[in-house]
Amino acid sequence: MNKPSSPIDLQRFIRDVPDFPKKGILFKDITPLLGDAAAFRSAIAQLADRAAARRPDVIVAIESRGFVFGSAVATTLGRGFVPVRKPGKLPFRSRRVEYALEYGTDALEMHEDAIAPGARVVVIDDLLATGGTAVATGELVRLAGGEVVGCAFVIELAFLGGRARLAPIAIDSLMSYA
Repeated sequence: MNKPSSPIDLQRFIRDVPDFPKKGILFKDITPLLGDAAAFRSAIAQLADRAAARRPDVIVAIESRGFVFGSAVATTLGRGFVPVRKPGKLPFRSRRVEYALEYGTDALEMHEDAIAPGARVVVIDDLLATGGTAVATGELVRLAGGEVVGCAFVIELAFLGGRARLAPIAIDSLMSYA
């Protein structure tokens, strides 16, 4: 892997967008990070290092921004990639889990045969907020017979308590906002 020669302050590539997607929410926009090749490469390398430490058989990522990071981590580690999607987006028989998020409710689906029984799974996403999507994804993995051995996020909004909801799973985040 081609790692940057010196650490990059990834937080300087995160843009705050007030009142998105609704009033009162301060959205952490990762598109400036994605648009800078060195910052993006650094984020992928850091996520891959953290995921590799958990010895995963497969990488699972959550729609949609999680796909950007999860697929790159899976490729970097030479592991398979499993997408977890919003309802009605997968073409084969799927399992569904509903969850609450910081500004409403939603559901996620995964193909019922996407995870081999006993597989070690690392879940990748761009953001850990309340933990609802990660908890739902973990439930989908469990229903398929896999084991979530870790989760890795680009950003953690620590003040929303998502990490506690995922305990005792090992959690890694590249940056945290208190």
